Amino acid sequence: MRVLGIDPGYAIVGWGVVEYAGNRFTPIAYGAVCTDKDTPFEQRLIEIYDGIKDICTRYQPEALSIEKLYYQHNQTTVIGVAEARGVILLAAAQCGVPIYEYTPMQVKQAVTGYGKAVKKQIQEMIRIMLHLQTIPKPDDTADALAMAVAHCHCSRSRLMGTAPR
Repeated sequence: MRVLGIDPGYAIVGWGVVEYAGNRFTPIAYGAVCTDKDTPFEQRLIEIYDGIKDICTRYQPEALSIEKLYYQHNQTTVIGVAEARGVILLAAAQCGVPIYEYTPMQVKQAVTGYGKAVKKQIQEMIRIMLHLQTIPKPDDTADALAMAVAHCHCSRSRLMGTAPR
């Protein structure tokens, strides 16, 4: 199974493509779609859309795993992230990629076995699981790889009838 994990944002969209076969993870590619703060917001959304569409076309994922949006303290930020998330979902849907959403706690549980793990623990587990020399940067990229790994674990659990509640 090939999964594209996404950590949504409008300044930085982390992404990571992971191949999962026989309980083994292989990182295919990862990075970030970055937009400049001085660029008009609608243009930033176009850049995000184009970047995600290009990634879907290039790597042909069988699923897209993305974080469920949750309310943050800053309403301006959450609205911008929601708008960026919308164009990400549109790009994936137009490429025919099924979309799966996970909460931060589900991702932490799937990657570390502990739903209240801290960011450093998740990043280190991703480094180990994907046999990487270093933790991917920016942090959004490591978070995106964690999204992909979480989907692999959760989809396997669903197939075996042991999905987490």
